[in-house]
Amino acid sequence: MRVVICGAGQVGYGIAERLAAENNDVSVIDSSPQLVQNIQDKLDVRGHVGHGSHPDVLARAGAEQADMIIAVTLYDEVNMVACQVAHSLFNVPTKIARIRAQAYRQPHWQNLFSRDHMPIDVIISPEMEVGDVVLRRIAMPGARDVVLFGQDKIAMVAIDCDEDCPVIDTPLSQLSELFPDLSATVCGIWRGGKMFTPRSSDQILKGDLAYVIAARGQIRRTLAIFGKEKPEANRIVIAGGGNIGLYLASRIEDRMPGSRVKVIEASRERAIRMADQLKRTVVLHGSALDEQMLAEAGAANADLMVAITNDDQVNILSSVLAKKMGCDSNLVLLNNAGYHGFTKSLGIDDYINPRSVTISRILQHVRRGRIRGVYSLQNGAAEIIEAEALDTSPLVGKPLRELQLPDGVRIGAIYQGDTVIQPTGDCIIKPKDRVVILALNERVRQVEQMFRVSLEFF
Repeated sequence: MRVVICGAGQVGYGIAERLAAENNDVSVIDSSPQLVQNIQDKLDVRGHVGHGSHPDVLARAGAEQADMIIAVTLYDEVNMVACQVAHSLFNVPTKIARIRAQAYRQPHWQNLFSRDHMPIDVIISPEMEVGDVVLRRIAMPGARDVVLFGQDKIAMVAIDCDEDCPVIDTPLSQLSELFPDLSATVCGIWRGGKMFTPRSSDQILKGDLAYVIAARGQIRRTLAIFGKEKPEANRIVIAGGGNIGLYLASRIEDRMPGSRVKVIEASRERAIRMADQLKRTVVLHGSALDEQMLAEAGAANADLMVAITNDDQVNILSSVLAKKMGCDSNLVLLNNAGYHGFTKSLGIDDYINPRSVTISRILQHVRRGRIRGVYSLQNGAAEIIEAEALDTSPLVGKPLRELQLPDGVRIGAIYQGDTVIQPTGDCIIKPKDRVVILALNERVRQVEQMFRVSLEFF
């Protein structure tokens, strides 16, 4: 696949890294010579200095032969124009743009991005993506990560297995015997900095991060079995009243009428604007690092502190301070991957990496075959893939025990009709079933091939 990426920042670099590792033909455009040089030095890609929206720069990058353009510069308007130029002059089939400003996403302007106006096939909004991640964490407390598949009927949850976890040192086969009616499958384990797909004889050890795929209705019971049952947060303090904070607070108002939310925002102008747009949320003007301000926001009695300012250090320190004051748990937005390794030692319960969230969303549209959803785990060590089975798929028509799936691939759930099926040796995948699979990085291509249309089909 030939791909042109506009923007060599964190997200652009991450996408280029993944696509280049899979032997795709990748060209990257950025106006910064330093960023272009950096990406060329480290990755097997071509770099071009210039503006991604300029026709001559796109031409040099090979837009005429490109299968896809991914515009993820810092500027919405550059991303939009790049897609328009790629469509009008180079007839690029698939156009993906990152658009941050919510003004472009209003429902009454939805025709703006139609083929007749500004032809963008996929719009990525990092703020909305991150906001939805936070909402899922609030809805399923106790999970380190939550992603929904199969029309939101299937969930993947990441569960910390600490010393209080009751299932430590228990073989997975024994778990199935103890809870025969539990529709949940441990598909991946992150241990000692490596991901692997466990066999039924493997045990969960202290310190593991278990990736479990289950019917959504079984998630709370699954968390309880792992010793992670917690009540849903109702008293929430949000540090940061930017686009993510506003989106998050408004969605909590809609979804959780009994919740009490307070937002701390450093900019007076933004705080006033936010207060005008929200109904029940209390908006406070001040610093989230001010202990008196946190006390006024009720951090000492809060169920959850969500720190989502633009400053990683403010997010870390305000969350640690809130926890010290008595806040039950915290969730932190961290852009700098260098901070991820020591969050636990600081007293941070969980963090969100916006770069990873955005890349996962884009990969969903990059993957070949009937791929309906993709989520990247541990900086690309593995992916959760939801794919639709075709008549020609090698997975269709045979009991799962007869399928010779490669090591590093584990089926977590099957969505058949409106029913979620836990995979067993007797299960048979039918055409049009949605299959949710965990695949290690080196096996992703094989999974794609399993769900591609065969020439024999025609």
